[in-house]
Amino acid sequence: MTTKIILADDHAIVRHGLSKLLQQDDDIEIIAQAKDGHMTLELVQELSPDIVIMDISMPELNGIEATRLIRRDHPNVRIIALSMHSGRKFVIEMLKAGASGYLLKDCAFEELDDAIRTVMDNKIYLSPSITDVVIENYVRGNAADGESAFSVLSQREREVLQLLAEGQTTKQIGRSLHISPKTVEAHRLRIMNKLGMDSVAKLTKYAIQEGLTLPEP
Repeated sequence: MTTKIILADDHAIVRHGLSKLLQQDDDIEIIAQAKDGHMTLELVQELSPDIVIMDISMPELNGIEATRLIRRDHPNVRIIALSMHSGRKFVIEMLKAGASGYLLKDCAFEELDDAIRTVMDNKIYLSPSITDVVIENYVRGNAADGESAFSVLSQREREVLQLLAEGQTTKQIGRSLHISPKTVEAHRLRIMNKLGMDSVAKLTKYAIQEGLTLPEP
């Protein structure tokens, strides 16, 4: 049986390279590629893949949020995170969002191939390089994680924060999220109050630390 896969990464060269490698396997078909979280959601809705290979740091809607929304609306779709981030916060939040696998981008292609076959067997695949992170989190307990953007802010507030940190204006955010500028402002004030921050610069730094967006290159 052929495994249908969507590749989600904001770097075209990464998507194209993965596509060429994966399609060497006769039982894997790359049915689409997405450059951000919103496009990924649309393609999942349209094409019903078996697996999404998901980057975490993508513009407009990050991979953690996209994973959460896909798993909520399409529970049969499996997500494999393929990320440059090995930090505990990124790994744990991605798994909490519903990912079935987590690999680092410097892994060998054979490891990604193994991960695809593992999650298709309804099992979890964790790269050996980040397994200790998950074990430590389990031993320490979830209380040790502390507060994060994913526990403090609502989904909509996280979406607004990401777009704000990426430099979008109130009007642009409103158009992106199909809400009024006044509603965007209300969300921004609530975010600032919840986080105890009084400037967009501080919010941007926080969004980068939490993995909602990347710093400017």
